[in-house]
Amino acid sequence: MSNLLAVIVGAGPGVSAGVARKFGKNGFKLVLLARRQESLDEQVAALKNENIEAYGITADASQSESLKSAFTTIQSEYGAPNVLVYNAGANSINDPSVLTEQELLHDFQINVVGALNSAQQVIPEMIERKSGTILFTGGALALNPVVSRASAAISKAGLRNLTFTLAEELAPKGIHVGTVTIGGVVKAGTFFDPEAIADAFWSLYEKRETSEIVFKPE
Repeated sequence: MSNLLAVIVGAGPGVSAGVARKFGKNGFKLVLLARRQESLDEQVAALKNENIEAYGITADASQSESLKSAFTTIQSEYGAPNVLVYNAGANSINDPSVLTEQELLHDFQINVVGALNSAQQVIPEMIERKSGTILFTGGALALNPVVSRASAAISKAGLRNLTFTLAEELAPKGIHVGTVTIGGVVKAGTFFDPEAIADAFWSLYEKRETSEIVFKPE
């Protein structure tokens, strides 16, 4: 059993699956969090088929108590995470003039508040150890907003700023915080292949040189 633990919140078949394989093949055991048990079972089984130690816990990133309960279980059953990857996301499609308050708050709750809540579950232990890595899945909407994706653009900008403020606060405590800002549609076999994006996450973890990698063609 590996002594290195990575937790991925918002596990699914895209970016998070690539990140899980990347970290798993580099000696990490994995705990995946997602809302649907069926999806978790599929992801865990796929990792185990590649001889990667993986476990799944159901949790709702929009609910703070659900996240707290999941991380309590992780601490008691698997130990303190060395790496947190927050990949949960929401994207209401509406122009800003007709975007509802409920849509904006829902997306912000998942994209930003859930990220903060998850980070706060692992920060105390990381401070105590004077080491740890917290990584967020960002998006180019934070840099180049699109009218019909106003809600996601607002919350991805919030997530990006959360990354930078956390990074500045926690760097003196030995904790590296970063984001991969993905500049396109994630799809296997393209520039935005999940396996290639996973390399960017690994680079943030391994090199600790920057708080952001903007993943787009040169």
